[in-house]
Amino acid sequence: MEQQIYKGKLTKFHWLKITKKEELTKNTFSLEFEIPESLKENFKFDAGQFVSIKFHSHTKDVIKDYSMTSAPFEEKIALGIKINSPESDASALFRNYNIGDELLVSEPGGRFTLVSKPSEFRTIVGFAAGIGITPILSHFKNILHNEPRTRLFLFFSNRTREDLIYREQLDNLARNCGERLQIFYFYSQEKTSNTFFHGRLDDKKLSLIINQILHLDDTDEESTIWDAVDDVLICGKGDMIKKLANACYHHGIPKKNIHFELFEEYNDDIYPVEKEFPLIENIKVEFKMFNKEYCTELPDNNDKILQQLLIQKFDVPYSCKSGICGSCECVLEEGEVELLENEYLTEKEEKKGHILACMSIAKSKKIKLNFDLS
Repeated sequence: MEQQIYKGKLTKFHWLKITKKEELTKNTFSLEFEIPESLKENFKFDAGQFVSIKFHSHTKDVIKDYSMTSAPFEEKIALGIKINSPESDASALFRNYNIGDELLVSEPGGRFTLVSKPSEFRTIVGFAAGIGITPILSHFKNILHNEPRTRLFLFFSNRTREDLIYREQLDNLARNCGERLQIFYFYSQEKTSNTFFHGRLDDKKLSLIINQILHLDDTDEESTIWDAVDDVLICGKGDMIKKLANACYHHGIPKKNIHFELFEEYNDDIYPVEKEFPLIENIKVEFKMFNKEYCTELPDNNDKILQQLLIQKFDVPYSCKSGICGSCECVLEEGEVELLENEYLTEKEEKKGHILACMSIAKSKKIKLNFDLS
């Protein structure tokens, strides 16, 4: 039975049965769901996507997003979930639901995806920290299955070896795929015999990785492995993403080839704002949201539209404030804005007037927005 649930946008949810539940570490677990034949089309997905689950937690119903670790060819929904504290919603999900129970699961969404290129020779590098491995695991399984000419490098950071999840799956992939996949594990709170693998993944560590691991390319003696990198995948906390994305960019990777997924609210820009704008004051903003009309005034355009609407206590949907998640997507119906960064919208959507409020600066005295896209 299908349910329409509003979570920033109108989303379709279906009842799915839990077929597997496994404790991975002391604070992470996995869930797998059976997809009935009648819902196969509804749950087709791309590697790197997520689903939302609606469940009961601490006297209320909540909706939480979780990335899939399964690849599309596996034809199942498998999730990796972190428990941040005993009072968290994830803890309630782990305690209260077991194999055989049914939960409302959304149809897959998210744009942390890559176009498959099975006939090309590609080099893809992944950086993950902790539970951030989940969508990258989906990507790597999918690429190894569908792209025989693509080689992969994974740099995976955890606090300690005890915190490392999916080690067995990852090592099996590396063993079974010969030279096509190389994995390097880093530990931030545990000493290693080789100090190179101690510490967090950041801009300084990336420079060392480029110089000591991605330096010699056996397929082309005149260039390095880093020179051959086509796409970079990054998933983890906001500060890590910001440091690595900027470091990759400064080391020659175009922004359009740096893809990241954020698992927490993050208020900073991933890339520094490089443009200056003429000051506009007393900006009239009209917007439609949840089928209601609103009108307000922004003092100026020194900050982005979403951030100013939130200061005024409007309940605008958002998650990251960094142009990644798409929760604040809306249509610009009147006026002019500057979209600073965009990791989410397609070129077609931008041409139709779609913007991300969290990344938009007003450039006219009046703007009109519509957040009700469905």
